[in-house]
Amino acid sequence: MIGASGGDFPRLRRDLAAIQAGLRQLGLDGWLLFDVYGRNPVSGRMLGLAPMTRRYFVLIPAEGEPAALTHGIEQMPWAGWPWKKEVYVAWPELDAKLGALLAGRRKIAMEYMPNDAVPAMDLVPGGVIDLVRRCGCDVVASGDLVTTFYAAWSDDDLASHRRASVALAQVAQAAFVRLARTLADGGSATEGDLRDWVIADCARHGVTVGADCIPAIGPNAADPHYVPQGRGAPFNKGDVVLLDLWGKESETTVYSDQTWMAYLGERVPERVATLFAAIRDGRDAAVAYVRDAWAAKRPVMGYEVDDVCRGVVRERGWADYFIHRTGHSIDQADHGMGPNIDNLETHETRLLLPGISFSIEPGIYIRGDVGLRTEIDVFMGPDGPEVTTPAPQTEVSALYAG
Repeated sequence: MIGASGGDFPRLRRDLAAIQAGLRQLGLDGWLLFDVYGRNPVSGRMLGLAPMTRRYFVLIPAEGEPAALTHGIEQMPWAGWPWKKEVYVAWPELDAKLGALLAGRRKIAMEYMPNDAVPAMDLVPGGVIDLVRRCGCDVVASGDLVTTFYAAWSDDDLASHRRASVALAQVAQAAFVRLARTLADGGSATEGDLRDWVIADCARHGVTVGADCIPAIGPNAADPHYVPQGRGAPFNKGDVVLLDLWGKESETTVYSDQTWMAYLGERVPERVATLFAAIRDGRDAAVAYVRDAWAAKRPVMGYEVDDVCRGVVRERGWADYFIHRTGHSIDQADHGMGPNIDNLETHETRLLLPGISFSIEPGIYIRGDVGLRTEIDVFMGPDGPEVTTPAPQTEVSALYAG
């Protein structure tokens, strides 16, 4: 596959001075973008390039002009490249020209994580890291650069996300009402029906890209990534219902992601309410921790917030059933490239910098019994952390109450 034209590389033109200032602040000699076969989405988005079948490198130095090293048969995408460019064909040329590109530079950032600590950021193949190290460079993780220049939102992103968040909350509540009324009127509905309603209603609300959901009755919801087979299980009175839904307004905007819980009955069982209270309180403690750190001007890493949330669930006795990270980054992908809220699956040491967003979504999953989750989104705004999910759920909704 041949990469499409990169135009005049507007994103890199716009951000170049800020990236270079960031490199100098971090004590780095440069940021080396690499890709082949679309393995590194960071390079593709930063440069505006589609995947290519030959290796390319772009060095953004802390001082001076960027420089590209590209293959001879894939030159069309680079037609608008405004800075220095070298072309190679044979692999010995690549090795020699890469060495020249990196000559005199000692500390280079790439999409790499020591010991695969954060898999989402460990994107450059180990063999490529070997090539760069052979040029005399120490390769370090580009995590905070990616957070700032890839995952951070624009004002338009935030506005779109807020609209999508309101829409998803309305879609979820409407779906619960429709489900309850269908059963109350003697009708039937399956998990597949609920999914169809949600996707169609998202489209009516302008959430037209990537819109989907996980609809699950209690025992099925004990699988955090449950996918109904066929039409899924039928709903019945007395079921606990989990609805996780997500989507965005367009390909170039950012996602909203939420999870809501309901009970198809008049009064939520005490055990279900107790389980939900544990994850709700963990969620709220995590948000409070980030807000307090912001007020104190104290840097916060993703693993710290996971510890706070998980600690509440542990105190209530349910830690063994909280089997995934507390939250994930959100950008143009639902599971984005910024820092996650995680000290379980990975040790997330990237900072929660201004302009990024993430979910907070603790859950309790008891196999063969019941699963519950609460999920909200948080944006690190200029005035502090903002919960963008409208009216976060404080208790499981009893759909037949009253």
